[in-house]
Amino acid sequence: MINIGLLIIRLIVGLLFVGHGAQKLFGWFGGYGLKGTGGWFESIGMKPGVTMALFAGLAELIGGILLSLGLLTPLASVLIAGTMIMAIIKVHAPNGLWATANGYEYHLTLIAVVIGIALIGPGKFALDAILL
Repeated sequence: MINIGLLIIRLIVGLLFVGHGAQKLFGWFGGYGLKGTGGWFESIGMKPGVTMALFAGLAELIGGILLSLGLLTPLASVLIAGTMIMAIIKVHAPNGLWATANGYEYHLTLIAVVIGIALIGPGKFALDAILL
């Protein structure tokens, strides 16, 4: 049952990050694409905005794909955690902890999930278990 639980967590969190990356990179799923996301990044002091949006989008997309597959799981976790740490620092920290005030509660939870998976492993239904 532990392996099924890890698979469910990896798939849900990983695929959601694939979606977030696709929003930033391609404007899919209601996103703003590189130009729109880059403009917003510039407005919060992350320059050059389009380049930073590209890096964030790639980290989320690649991290999400790797996490979903259970492939290079520690790298996937670092990519995802890194984007969440930046989101906390640049946007959510001034608002406090709670998500109801646009705080960092959700982002901190995602960091805990991906770091936890990196530390305990992705489970037997993962490419890491097959290849490594």
